[in-house]
Amino acid sequence: QISCDRSHQNYDICSVNGPTTLDPTTSTFFLVDPAPASAEKIRPYPRKWENFVMQRIEEVTISSGPSSPKCEVQHNVPALVFSVGGYTGNFWHEFNDGFVPLFITVHSIFPNQEIVLVIDKARGWWISKYAELLHAFSKQPIILLDNDTATHCFTSATIGLISHGYMTVDPTLMPNSKTFVHFRGLLDEAYSHGRIRNRNNSPSTRPRLMLMSRRGGLGRVILNQVEVKRVAEDTGFEVTVFEPTPKTSLRQAYALINSSHAMVGVHGAALTHSLFLRPGSVFVQVVPLGLEWVAEVCFGTSAKAMGLDYMEYKINAEESSLIEKYNKNDTVIKDPVAFRGKSWSDAAMNIYLKEQNVKLDLFRFREYLKKVYKKAKRFMDKGEG
Repeated sequence: QISCDRSHQNYDICSVNGPTTLDPTTSTFFLVDPAPASAEKIRPYPRKWENFVMQRIEEVTISSGPSSPKCEVQHNVPALVFSVGGYTGNFWHEFNDGFVPLFITVHSIFPNQEIVLVIDKARGWWISKYAELLHAFSKQPIILLDNDTATHCFTSATIGLISHGYMTVDPTLMPNSKTFVHFRGLLDEAYSHGRIRNRNNSPSTRPRLMLMSRRGGLGRVILNQVEVKRVAEDTGFEVTVFEPTPKTSLRQAYALINSSHAMVGVHGAALTHSLFLRPGSVFVQVVPLGLEWVAEVCFGTSAKAMGLDYMEYKINAEESSLIEKYNKNDTVIKDPVAFRGKSWSDAAMNIYLKEQNVKLDLFRFREYLKKVYKKAKRFMDKGEG
């Protein structure tokens, strides 16, 4: 009655196919079975290949034997167990390693079924931030594995989350052919209940553009952001500069972005807010030197999968702050792929992700924005608000 699938690169997943009791104080599920006692251990986080992170994920034990602890809280539904103890606090990872795999797992194993979410390492701020989205997955009270002390009984349990890769829902692997569009629909239900929320009482004649902002010290800052905003306004956009913080309400962020016609931002975790754009709107990812592949897998794939008009503005060497530190003929500048090699070393990540800022060529970017404007205006004129 205990089955584990450890054949995947991204994740392990185990199931208890029958009544089971959870003792949260030892992170153990007990299954009464007259057969000889046995146990399985699993770290329920879908980055199995990444040892550094997986070492921080606590093991959950599944034990079968002749007895189990007395049940104190009865749930007449299954449990789904996962950890958020990996890259918690990084907005992209919270979706890539959490909510997208959660969506896949729920629709693969528990379609149209109530479940109880049992979550390890979920801090109070995390539960508060994502309360509405978690509620869209399950109406049942959440069990916090590292805070609870009562034993809980379930009709069955699944431990671990299924991942299809970076920001991907593969419909060919889904029993009900769900796609990334369906995941986007879940976000819509969680944060707007299917309603488009326009910020303006009176309709604007100018397409609304969201300019994503990053502070200094993180890298990938637009150094001439004030001028870029002015150029976008001159092109015809109504521009809002959006700089999310850990305390930014996701409902407010959703309302703001969901009512926009275009978004522009430099590659970074905050571009995960592109999930809040309506299908058909324009999403421009500014791609710094050396980040072409990571830009595509982090945001390009999901943008195209959910029907955004996705565009990339790949900067020239002269638009990168690295040109001030390295010679233009240096491999760092001239051939980032060759410099990086086959894997992202810490040194390469620091150079391209943390040391690098961008100063956009205003003439070149203005010409690019004219194309963006045409697409955004067309989207707006379709009566999309």
